Amino acid sequence: MSDTFRFGDPPIDVTLRRSSRARRISLRVSGLDGKVSLTVPRRSNPREAQDFLIEKEAWIRKHLARQPEVGVVSLGSKIPIEGVDREVVEHDGKRVVLMPEALLVPYGPDKVPSRTKAFLKTLARDRLSEAATRFSSELGRSYSRLSIRDTRSRWGSCSSEGNLMFSWRLILAPGAVLDYVAAHEVAHLAVMDHSPRFWAQVEALMPDYKEPRAWLRREGASLHRFRFEMA
Repeated sequence: MSDTFRFGDPPIDVTLRRSSRARRISLRVSGLDGKVSLTVPRRSNPREAQDFLIEKEAWIRKHLARQPEVGVVSLGSKIPIEGVDREVVEHDGKRVVLMPEALLVPYGPDKVPSRTKAFLKTLARDRLSEAATRFSSELGRSYSRLSIRDTRSRWGSCSSEGNLMFSWRLILAPGAVLDYVAAHEVAHLAVMDHSPRFWAQVEALMPDYKEPRAWLRREGASLHRFRFEMA
């Protein structure tokens, strides 16, 4: 059960969750979208939650200030594709074209966000399919199917049936990062947990996985700052 309210000046939106399992008040600022969540024990005193927020207000605002600016992709925008910044430029062709320093999008400003998103999703599927197939071949195990989504809480997953799922926003990250996530999920075809045996399998597939993994933990939230829907 949750409610949303505002506090402070300027106001901050806070989602309040009452949990029967919570033993103390906890606070979280999402690194993906900056949403502030306050979880309290179900029978806690409302005054305690209010005092807790007042005490933590400076901490909340510090974390919100670090959030990347979110904006709709348009002509002139620069977006990273495979980790390389490219400017979105209009052209009179009929399809989106990826260039070393630009992304050429057919004329029509109101269509730029959706056309860009469609192109990125297709490119992501192609790259992830190639990476997953390569790693699964090395592993000697095949996956059932591959899907892409715009997930918020995880970059990929592997089901017990061998189905792989990935966030298409990985195409915005450097290629090694996309490869790492593919190797990670393919490794789950052999080991479903995150035991030392699992990480040994990841390393066998991608010996230099630690730096891409660190990049994703450090910079991953920035991949969500791009929006592709007109208001």
